[in-house]
Amino acid sequence: MEIRGREVPAWQQAAVVTIAFTVLLWAIEIVDAAMGHRLDQYGVQPRSGEGLRGIVFAPLLHGGWEHLEANSLPVLVLGFLTLATGMLRGLLATAVIWVVGGVGVWLAAGSHSNHIGASGLIFGWIAYLAIRGIVNRQPWEIGLGILVLVLYGGALWGVLPGQPGVSWQGHLFGAVGGGLAALLLANERLYRLRT
Repeated sequence: MEIRGREVPAWQQAAVVTIAFTVLLWAIEIVDAAMGHRLDQYGVQPRSGEGLRGIVFAPLLHGGWEHLEANSLPVLVLGFLTLATGMLRGLLATAVIWVVGGVGVWLAAGSHSNHIGASGLIFGWIAYLAIRGIVNRQPWEIGLGILVLVLYGGALWGVLPGQPGVSWQGHLFGAVGGGLAALLLANERLYRLRT
């Protein structure tokens, strides 16, 4: 991206996009709170026609301020790291995580449930960043993956059932989406697509 004849570094672009996305999450929660949390019904509702719209909307919705606060810092950190190492690749990885996570929840979660929150993206970004370096065989990407696992690896226990009211299915399928994105967007495959 170029502004006034000057190339904007990828990390600055990533920071702007990640901050804008986080601000969007907070703006949506403000509107949702003002509407008595009626937007929350647009989450993923497994195996229902109306629940399909949640594949698009669920990562943007949160079950209150505490839920959004818990997700905001990981969204800022992991979203930034995903985009800073390649904006187009990071956006494509996020799209894969978003869709795979939502479809997985829609297919596999319990009936008559509603799944919302950006944690599926968070788990997807953790898996993507951790696996990408191994797939690409890039030492700096492997180092970044190890750093992400040190900082956020403990969260991966959230892919297991256990805590009531927490969508472990969203976490699990988000992580699956992240792993899939790392494989689909490997350097080798992207090079073949460009030539």
